[in-house]
Amino acid sequence: MASSSTANDQTNGKRARVPISALPLPPTSHSLIHALTPDPYTPSPAAWRDTRTDRPSLQRRARLLAPEAHFSYVAPCPVAFPYRVEYSEDADGEAQVRAVEDWMVAREALREVPVAAGQGGGRLRKYVSEKRDEERVLIGLAETGWRDCVPHLDVGDAFELLGNPSLSVPAGQDAGAGASDASEEAVAARKELIDVLSGHAMLMHGEGEDVQTHWAPWSLRYSGHQFGTWAGQLGDGRAISLLSTPHPDQPDIHYELQLKGAGRTPFSRMADGLAVLRSSIREFLCSEAMHALGIPTTRSLALISLPKLPVERERVEYACVLTRIAPSFIRIGSFEGLNPPAQMFFLGGGQQPSNLDALRVLGEWVARRVLQLPDIRWRGEPGLGGPGDAWGTKLVLEVARRNAKMVAGWQVYGFMHGVINTDNVSIMGLTIDYGPYAFMDVFDSWHICNHSDAEGRYAYKYQPAVIIHALRSLLNSLAPIIGAEDSLGGKAVSPGWAEDASEDKIKEWSKRGIELVKEEMERVAEETCAVEYGRLMHKRLGLRRIDKDDESKLARPLLTIMEDHKLDFHGTFRRLCFFRPSIASSEDDLKAFIDSLLTLTSEPERLDRIRAQTDWSGWLRRYAARIESERDLWGADADVDAEREREAKLANPRFVLRQWVLEEVIKKVETDAESGKRILRKVLHMACNPYEAWGAEGQTQDESQLDTETREERRYCSMGERKLLGFQCSCSS
Repeated sequence: MASSSTANDQTNGKRARVPISALPLPPTSHSLIHALTPDPYTPSPAAWRDTRTDRPSLQRRARLLAPEAHFSYVAPCPVAFPYRVEYSEDADGEAQVRAVEDWMVAREALREVPVAAGQGGGRLRKYVSEKRDEERVLIGLAETGWRDCVPHLDVGDAFELLGNPSLSVPAGQDAGAGASDASEEAVAARKELIDVLSGHAMLMHGEGEDVQTHWAPWSLRYSGHQFGTWAGQLGDGRAISLLSTPHPDQPDIHYELQLKGAGRTPFSRMADGLAVLRSSIREFLCSEAMHALGIPTTRSLALISLPKLPVERERVEYACVLTRIAPSFIRIGSFEGLNPPAQMFFLGGGQQPSNLDALRVLGEWVARRVLQLPDIRWRGEPGLGGPGDAWGTKLVLEVARRNAKMVAGWQVYGFMHGVINTDNVSIMGLTIDYGPYAFMDVFDSWHICNHSDAEGRYAYKYQPAVIIHALRSLLNSLAPIIGAEDSLGGKAVSPGWAEDASEDKIKEWSKRGIELVKEEMERVAEETCAVEYGRLMHKRLGLRRIDKDDESKLARPLLTIMEDHKLDFHGTFRRLCFFRPSIASSEDDLKAFIDSLLTLTSEPERLDRIRAQTDWSGWLRRYAARIESERDLWGADADVDAEREREAKLANPRFVLRQWVLEEVIKKVETDAESGKRILRKVLHMACNPYEAWGAEGQTQDESQLDTETREERRYCSMGERKLLGFQCSCSS
């Protein structure tokens, strides 16, 4: 596990690390807030600061942004909503409005305070408010997300503060032993980290006339289809991006740090902009679990509880702020918001008119800086006259490839997202916005993990088709640019490209764009998904060669057996790691192996054992023959059975982040944060190392011979209570 780190690490031969206020920022050419268009009410961090000193409600009031705007500057401000502002009963309307503004000004982070020592030349300044000083408790820190994305960030003594990971820690036991031994620099770095990532302190720079050096937090505007219905403007209703920083070893990759649950933004509508401990723990754990399984995802960094800030959901809960990381949080809905579906009306939302030049700006930024599409000469490059090369078609096809690979991973590992609205589909093909997700327990191709999904739109079986539906929405938004690029002979559209175009001309371009790309986009998505699904399924089955009939003869029949006999999905795959072809040649051995598989049923009282034995016997004999057919691929001297078992175990998790595990961890942290921190940390460690033989797998069946921690590991790798199998969460989760 990680130990404390300071900016002095360099002297010890380690990577030099800096406090969060000193993280390097991207050059303006790679900076979202300098490339895209802000809310015209606050066109720069300096103007935004001035607004916050007098009229801060602009960043908290739900409103439609101007059609050309891509984002709005927003400061974190986790405060209970509706705001409870007191003013004189005889105050007139203007006085009441002023009282509200003054109340909010007092809670804005406007007072500058010193940054942590040893900043090393950072230009960000730190601000806090006069009236907010919530209790802030570090609940979790993801070592893997930190190490992979921001290894140059000094987290100080944060890991020591969290205590050693353990599932068997008694309630009430102090989790922070050892933190007091840290250096002053480590303590300062950790405190600043918690202050900033809890939304208590804000980082910005807005001094001077050169707006290219300015920096401030922001929230993105986007729209989208929710459960198939157009919903108009949505946007980051509870997400605020703090900064973007280059990876120290890969300077072309920039990671954005985003707070989820840090207060209202212009996109919050009637909501409070906050998140609760329950939902934050779920996303914190699953982001890193998905990465460990090799599925593209946003990442986690920190989890900070605000235990004195009540939040009203189905019950009164308490606030928690999650810090998540990604190269970009732009979604398909970001494009839809700039060119929404024509003649689409709805209740309860807002709709801006199209702004096709803002669409061009966003598309060029995404294609060049986010997706980094190769072999394109970009407008404005040195030595290039004219508009540059067309990028619209390539963008759509790249997004299709990325999302197809992602959803293939979902299907192979039984992950169900629950709310695949177009505003929840990443332009980078990352799993994003973890809400009522679930990993498959008993295999059911029709399973619906979201209690709010009454029609089963996002059932496991339909996920690949829903991703293609989202891709069609992206194509519909970009179609006029693609059609116009075609009319320009493969050149990119230029600024103001559609200003003088008639409505009929835009429709003509749109029609042409869809005709050019739709069929290829769907083919690319379907083929990419099929190839990736086959590749991953072969890994799960411990096979090295791909035969064209493997899916029809092995994969699909295996899933059918699981479904027919109500067998645990992940448990069955893990048990098959131990299958050897020689077992199929002995009736007794084969029956014994099948009996071990049948212990994984959720309904033993309903199991048709004779039919199950017959189904498994036929499948396992085919599987044995298939394994034997590629024995020569392992090398003449290889112990094929042992090698195949080892490789299969590295593709089939022993530990799965099941619903019952999540519910238990959440309850433990809610009940006792001190011991809960250590349990949460251990579960995160298991989720990040899912293939290890947790709980002394394969060793003694007599649990009395195991120590308490090992017994708990074994329990956490089990199916859990029957009543929680297939447990559904709601969208508020």
